[in-house]
Amino acid sequence: MTTTVGSMTHAGAVTLPSCRFCGAALEFTMVDLGKSPLCQTMLTREQLNQMEPFYPLHVYVCGECSLVQLEEYVAPSDIFSDYPYFSSYSDSWLDHARRYVDAMTARFGLDDRSRVVELASNDGYLLQYFVANGIPVLGVEPAANVAAVAQDRGIPTVVDFFGEEVANRLVAEGVRADLVCGNNVLAQVPDLNDFVAGIRTLLAPGGVVTIEFPHLFQLITHNQFDTIYHEHFSYFSFTAAQRIFAAHGLELWDVEELPTHGGSLRIYGRHAADGATAVTPAATEMLEREQRLGVDDLATYADFGENVAATKRRLLGFLIAAKDAGETVVGYGAPGKGNTLLNYCGIRTDLMAYTVDRSPAKYGKFLPGTHIPVHQPDEIFRTRPDYVLILPWNLRDEIMAQMAGIGEWGGRFVVPIPEVTVFDAAGREVGP
Repeated sequence: MTTTVGSMTHAGAVTLPSCRFCGAALEFTMVDLGKSPLCQTMLTREQLNQMEPFYPLHVYVCGECSLVQLEEYVAPSDIFSDYPYFSSYSDSWLDHARRYVDAMTARFGLDDRSRVVELASNDGYLLQYFVANGIPVLGVEPAANVAAVAQDRGIPTVVDFFGEEVANRLVAEGVRADLVCGNNVLAQVPDLNDFVAGIRTLLAPGGVVTIEFPHLFQLITHNQFDTIYHEHFSYFSFTAAQRIFAAHGLELWDVEELPTHGGSLRIYGRHAADGATAVTPAATEMLEREQRLGVDDLATYADFGENVAATKRRLLGFLIAAKDAGETVVGYGAPGKGNTLLNYCGIRTDLMAYTVDRSPAKYGKFLPGTHIPVHQPDEIFRTRPDYVLILPWNLRDEIMAQMAGIGEWGGRFVVPIPEVTVFDAAGREVGP
């Protein structure tokens, strides 16, 4: 790896954390967002005056394998065993899942003799479409409260954290997967080697694994720093993912670029010993493109921190100006990314009175760190704010369509990423 450091911060002479894939010392900082609470830990009113733990959001890049990562401060069992995120509350995400099922069923000839296993299957939002097609499924989901919803829908779900031990247990019970899928789970795995080894064990000969994750270069290029939070331990390029899967006997042979989550990759893997399908031009081109972008050059990551700081200044400037003008700002959504943004920028109820969310599990709760209250979406039409700050900016179009009624009183939308932008109720950009 090129050792050009530029404005990168050296971690100094203290004991350095180790890369969760290759074990090398993590010497280089990509960005330091200070300290923040766990982004999905919603608070009750009774918890507001209790001690709230904050942990560093310090992002490193490995100088050996180029994996971008956080240290593990909290065990996954403390984060995901009882989880407030339900995938089914996003219409666009359900549509994405439906189209995925149709595409995979056609491409790989899945039928009632096949088996699909989804890792981090949430509330059954995706597997329900395989079930509707008569294809046998199994979900693996660590959050018992979320898994219970899937089970109530008739979707068999194992409540556990996936890894080699769980994979061996399933194989012993006669489960082998023709398709293993995992959407936005790889980033949430602290023990990558155990997780990918489990995929290798569970995947049937000739089977396919598909994994989706936000693309690191979209994060860098479009300043998506709010997608950094403790629940996401790692941030992947295709190059880094290929190295990790190859170390466990799995070859990445195809890749697709997706618009989800601000720009994601869907990678396709197989047992390296299978070799029945040629590596696609898309996979080869992606590796070459990432090399041109400097995936293995530390200088690539050097300027990200200053871009993040500039975004903070611009957003605070907008909110303060609105406050000084007597205008009101509220939020839409209570996603993990929103909590990173709000805590890093120091935005509390003095600048944003409340936020709303479609998930009933969040009603009456408060955001971690900032203690901003969460209401039902109808609260916006009751209070008629001047601006609605869209925190899940990746769902911008969906939310603007749902909330277009704010135009009745001249309300406008604000999108913070990649830079602060104001839109009218019809979704037209009208300024900073």
